[in-house]
Amino acid sequence: MSADVPRQIFAFSGLVQSRSDRLTNFDLTVHALTLAARCPTPKLCYVPTAVGDSREAVAAMTAQFADSRPDVEFSTMLLFPQPNVPDIRAHLLGQQVILVEGGSVVNLMAVWRAHGLPDILRECWNAGVVLAGASAGSLCWHVGGPTDSFGDRLDPFLDGLALLPFSNGVHDDFTDQPRRATYRALVADGTLPAGYATEDGVGLHYLGERLHQAVSVRAGARAWWVEPLATGGHSERAVEPVAL
Repeated sequence: MSADVPRQIFAFSGLVQSRSDRLTNFDLTVHALTLAARCPTPKLCYVPTAVGDSREAVAAMTAQFADSRPDVEFSTMLLFPQPNVPDIRAHLLGQQVILVEGGSVVNLMAVWRAHGLPDILRECWNAGVVLAGASAGSLCWHVGGPTDSFGDRLDPFLDGLALLPFSNGVHDDFTDQPRRATYRALVADGTLPAGYATEDGVGLHYLGERLHQAVSVRAGARAWWVEPLATGGHSERAVEPVAL
């Protein structure tokens, strides 16, 4: 990797839209594009492995870019029933941004490993391609975090790519699952390493293995640094995001 090419990851919690929200998930995706090297026609590859390459998800994202960002050269990288590009490595290395969809992070990692994606994505990261994604597409870059991929309850997931040496808690303010409490309990007892949690609408921009900035499309939403205490339990520190 050239010294002047930053390694960047933009990991965010997906946003369940409410009437009070001015911005959307797509604004977080567009922010990822602003982090990439500037070019007249930026290339973004959408990777929906975590939803089984859902046709509906692909159609929705394709339409969103066609309507809102026609300047972007949009592509997909599908793995079901087989790769839709002749050379996965060449295709992904040719992008400015790789956008990973949310869904099952457990299934995502299993399929990626079967196709050799971990090494390819690390190479992309080292080459300056911005790695981005929401929910499962956020967890995957970290060591792991709580997931409902195994069932309705939240279980620890520890099989991420670990490009970042932290754990990750997404949807940290969801009310239908005890995500906030579960994440902190897993950090406190040492199941997960220290890491960052994001409330919905908040994204984490990493430069190398360091958090550079948190950003948000939702007023009042925050990120959190959570670490274990030697005496038991955990401590947490709010990371105030920059509003997009």
